[in-house]
Amino acid sequence: MSSQFENHWQSRTKLLLGEEKLNRLNQAHVLVIGLGGVGATATEQLVRAGIGELTIADSDQVSLSNINRQLPALHSTIGMDKTEVIANRLKDINPDLKLNIVNTYLKDENLTDLVSKPYDYIVDAIDTLSPKVFLLFHAMNNKQRLVSAMGAGAKLDPTKIHIADIADTHTCNLAIHVRKRLRKLNITSGFKAVYSSEKVIKEALIYVENEQNKKTNVGTISYMPAIFGNYCASVVINDLIKE
Repeated sequence: MSSQFENHWQSRTKLLLGEEKLNRLNQAHVLVIGLGGVGATATEQLVRAGIGELTIADSDQVSLSNINRQLPALHSTIGMDKTEVIANRLKDINPDLKLNIVNTYLKDENLTDLVSKPYDYIVDAIDTLSPKVFLLFHAMNNKQRLVSAMGAGAKLDPTKIHIADIADTHTCNLAIHVRKRLRKLNITSGFKAVYSSEKVIKEALIYVENEQNKKTNVGTISYMPAIFGNYCASVVINDLIKE
């Protein structure tokens, strides 16, 4: 293998996909909302695959409880904005990446405005129900292509993770609630979801009070959110190269 081939960081991707398909990824713009265990992993895989422009959105800071599963979470990054940590990492992977950062809490008008912009794909990695449904509803109304991550918590078996139209998801509690709410908004299908058919480990759930859009804290294992993020990235990449 020639040294000229090895000297370009995208050479192995080009060898697999060919120049035309790699160029499609280089020219694509993807929005990722939510930079937790799922979203942060999805962003990294998208950038490593050659996505040329990324918009990342999250208003949270890294906390100690994130370290067991979230890519930006280290003892050295506690208290930092997740967008800042992830942005630095992504630019270190691809210094030429065009990166747009949204570091505000998304709801109502600002979320509507964000999803109305032109993207080649949207990755929904929001883990709370109401803002998730709001995003999905407005993204669908704007005819966006999107993939949505369902519940990765309280589960251990990676072999039960699937990709399907939201209409064909089952077992996952988050997917059930998402489908129910979207049905009231006249949306029953039309976007891909990453979900697990594994039943929730009930002992891994505790109920909480006085937290916005959140009724439970859920136990998690290191690898499950990351696998969900990889699946989400694979949906985006494979759909874009099939165009």
